[in-house]
Amino acid sequence: MFIHLKNYLARFRDATHGTVTVEAVIIVPILFWAVAATSEFFEMYRYKSIREKASYTVVDMISREQSSLTPTYIDNTKTLFDDFTNSTTQDQIRISVIIYNKDDDEYAIVWSQVRGTGPLKELTTDEIRTRHDILPIMGNGEHLIQVESYSKYHPALAVGFDKDIGVETRVFTSPRFAEQVKCIGC
Repeated sequence: MFIHLKNYLARFRDATHGTVTVEAVIIVPILFWAVAATSEFFEMYRYKSIREKASYTVVDMISREQSSLTPTYIDNTKTLFDDFTNSTTQDQIRISVIIYNKDDDEYAIVWSQVRGTGPLKELTTDEIRTRHDILPIMGNGEHLIQVESYSKYHPALAVGFDKDIGVETRVFTSPRFAEQVKCIGC
């Protein structure tokens, strides 16, 4: 068995047809690109996963607050988010408290704050009034804490991404220990 394999490999090595070389010239760059692209895609999903985990941490932290928040608290929340993500890019977070009115079947903003630079602006009632497609089903008068983040992913390898890719996260939760989370000065 080993003799046949050894003879086959020797014939393959000594073949002068040129097909092996042509195939290698075609396949090796494709394989290299596939490995590089797989690595880049995995890194991009890891990047988003880290931001989702940080957003869940922030929304959970806010949902447990029993006293009113302040602008300083929101500033420190952004600092905490940046520390969790270990980011070297410009991250942005938007924290909003939303209330639902069953009679009108509409959502309204109680307060909204943005920290960081980027495309996110403070959320307004007009923007979410009838956004049943992105907001969960809520009971009448129920409050909801929403944390959104925006970051730009800079691809390390040129495997088809020409520009930075915007990475957005959005997480929700209800206040845990109080009926609503207030923000003084927001």
